[in-house]
This record gives sequence, C-alpha cells and structure tokens, in this order.
Amino acid sequence: MMNIQEKSVVRLFRGSVLDVHVDAIVNAANKSLLAGGGVDGAIHRAAGPALLEECITLNGCKTGDCKITKAYDITWAKYIIHAVGPRFTDDGVLEKLWNCYYRALELAAANDCHSIAFPCISTGVYGVPIEFAAKQALNAIAAWFRDRPDYAMDVILCCYREEEYKIYTALTSGETSGSPSGEG
Repeated sequence: MMNIQEKSVVRLFRGSVLDVHVDAIVNAANKSLLAGGGVDGAIHRAAGPALLEECITLNGCKTGDCKITKAYDITWAKYIIHAVGPRFTDDGVLEKLWNCYYRALELAAANDCHSIAFPCISTGVYGVPIEFAAKQALNAIAAWFRDRPDYAMDVILCCYREEEYKIYTALTSGETSGSPSGEG
C-alpha cells in the first residue's frame, strides 16, 4: 500500500474489479459501450440487462474518454465508469491512456465517490504492453491526487493476471516520494 497523501491511497489487488466493494468500478469498454469480451463482458453480465439499456442511450464514447452509468445488479458499487482505452497502434496512445485514468477519477469525484477500482486498461486485445500501461496509470493517478489534494480517494488497481500484479508491484515497491510513479 502506498500513501500518496493523508487523504488518498493507491492499493494493488490481485483479482477483478468485480471482486472489490467500491463506490465506482471502471470498465475497460469499447467505443460503442455495448457489451464486449473480457472485463467488459463480465461487468455487463454482472450488472444485468439494464446496463446495456442505459449504455445504448449514451451514444458511445471517444477513445481516451469515459462515461458513467448506474451499477444496477452490482450491488456492491454505485456506479460503473466506462473507460475507452486506446489500441497500442493508435495515434496519441500515451495521452489517451493517461486520460482514461484521470477522467475516470474526475467522474468518480463529480459523483461523490471516494473509492474506485480500475482494471488494467488496454492491456488485453488492444495490445498495450502492461508496463507501459501501468506507468501511464500511475502517472495519471499521481497527477489527479496533486490536482485534488483535498479530496479523499481510495484507488484500487486490480490486476487480474499475475503478470500485471508483478509489474505494478515492481513499479510501486520502495515508493517514498509521494508519487506512485516515483517522480516528485
């Protein structure tokens, strides 16, 4: 566990975003926001058909941005934040991935959430290398904490695969600087 500041914390969790009780879970969604595979499909199945109905009304989402819905049958969360991550071959992959994490935190705070669980966005079929994605996630979270020093947020980085957990652990071990990326 890393204390970023007194009010906020980043924790690693070996498992799915569906395994933690938080105010908001982040879905690694596609641009249509309609059920896909991986974590997206699992979240849609857990939330039930009302989630798909609401997602249809949102008219999709741009890559690098997020939209928020109710959590429906996922009773241990209030909201689902659908983050559309980039493919590794997309222009601006670094900025778009960073923005997914930052924007999700903004939406969570705007909806009075104080805990959020992220999957590893874009590291599956979108092909972003895990270490690259993890660094962007940690940098975006650190920037958001710096920009919102008075807002308490418990951020849980869920690592479904052992490789993800090992990389995040390596990147965050020995953290003492106040920034999860080791900067600052």
